Amino acid sequence: MTTLTQQPLRAQPLSAARGFTLMELLAVLTILAVLVTLATPAVHGHIIAAREAALRSTLNTTRHVIAQFYGDTGRYPDSLEELVQRKYLQRLPFDPIAQSAMAWVIEPPLDGGKGSVADLRSTAPGAASDGTRFGEW
Repeated sequence: MTTLTQQPLRAQPLSAARGFTLMELLAVLTILAVLVTLATPAVHGHIIAAREAALRSTLNTTRHVIAQFYGDTGRYPDSLEELVQRKYLQRLPFDPIAQSAMAWVIEPPLDGGKGSVADLRSTAPGAASDGTRFGEW
C-alpha cells in the first residue's frame, strides 16, 4: 500500500502569484479595439442596406394597397390614414431612412380621379447606395 504524505502548505511569494499582468491586459484590450474599429464600417454598411431594402418594400406594399383600394372603391384614398381606418394597412407606413411615418410626399392622381393619394415618395435626403435619390423611388 502506498501512503500519501501531506506536506505543509507554504505561502507563495507575491511574484509567483498567478494572474495577468497589466501589460497582458493592455495588449488584449488593444487587439479588441482594433477588431472593433475594423468591424464598425462593415456593420454600418449592412444597416444602411437593410434600411434601403425596408424603404423599397414599404413603398411597394403601400403602392400595391393604394391600387387595391382603387380597384375596390373606384377612387383613390383621401389620405394614408384612410387606408389604416378601412383596414387596408395595419398602421401608417414608416420611412426607415427619414425615421418617420409622416415624412411622405403624397402625389394626387394625374388623371383628375377622385381622392388625394395616388402615390407616395420618400422625403429622405440623399441617395441610396446605387446612386438614385430616395425621392425618385
